[in-house]
Amino acid sequence: MSNPIKILLVEDNADDEHLALRALRKWDQQIEIEVVRDGQEALERILNADLSLPNVVLLDINLPKISGISVLTQVREVPRTAKLPVIVLVSSDEPAQMKAEYEFCASGTIQKPLLLESFLAAIRSIGLNIPT
Repeated sequence: MSNPIKILLVEDNADDEHLALRALRKWDQQIEIEVVRDGQEALERILNADLSLPNVVLLDINLPKISGISVLTQVREVPRTAKLPVIVLVSSDEPAQMKAEYEFCASGTIQKPLLLESFLAAIRSIGLNIPT
């Protein structure tokens, strides 16, 4: 049996969290999903050197306490987490918003609500070594 795939979901909206969890659980891979609900919690979890890093972070951009953009910026500044795959979750497919996510070095972008197909496409597009 292979190691479980670890996903950190950073989402403050309960409805979006529920939809994301439902989509991810449809995937027939062994996964562990950890949820944090604001930017401060996300940074504390990701930057904690005592904890193993997730395989991928699904990061909402509009978060309380610390914005998703600030989280992503700080994650990219730390050598241990600089290459951590971070896929941002956006509420809009507006080109300006999507472009902004790439300017802050996101690994990919998924429009909410998260659908399994869009998640798998994002995983494939960043070349993450996770069987799909």
